[in-house]
Amino acid sequence: MPRKATTKKTAFGADLIEGMTLVLAHQRGKIELDQVWPKPIDVKAIRRQVKMSQAEFSRTYGISKRALQEWEQGGRQPDSAARAYLTVIAKEPAVVRRALASE
Repeated sequence: MPRKATTKKTAFGADLIEGMTLVLAHQRGKIELDQVWPKPIDVKAIRRQVKMSQAEFSRTYGISKRALQEWEQGGRQPDSAARAYLTVIAKEPAVVRRALASE
């Protein structure tokens, strides 16, 4: 026996419908949506702040040396998790080193 669809709206469902309505209006040229881009993060400045070479930084904080090079050269930006990790390293490098050393 087929199940009846419920018409109860959740906050998530209402937000999703509103968002898709805005996207559709934008696609049809009826409205202009603002684009929000995260601020670039200066990975090289963070590494220099902790006074480490790329190899040391990579080894100490468990970041791929290749990724580090690409970030520093502007080839790509770190994803949101890496950005958060780099922000913590910038603010509390010794705490991160201690935490990683206790693994």
